[in-house]
Amino acid sequence: MTTMLERSDEMVDKQVRGKYTLEYKLEAVRQVKAGQSGAVVAKVLGIPSSSVANWVRLDAKGQLGAPSASQKARWRSRA
Repeated sequence: MTTMLERSDEMVDKQVRGKYTLEYKLEAVRQVKAGQSGAVVAKVLGIPSSSVANWVRLDAKGQLGAPSASQKARWRSRA
């Protein structure tokens, strides 16, 4: 029988970074802008509150939907 401690050790080893669509991020940001707390939005969506906070911060800077420098470089190399 696996104990809770053993199971949590296994989960740490297999931690996977989440990938979210731009639409998903924008919807989370919209909910925060509408007055919902970031923590509540994160809990309802089942994602880390730090992700929501990062998306809100990036949106305020106008960078949420902007491609990263590495993405731009990849696009240039393919052209």
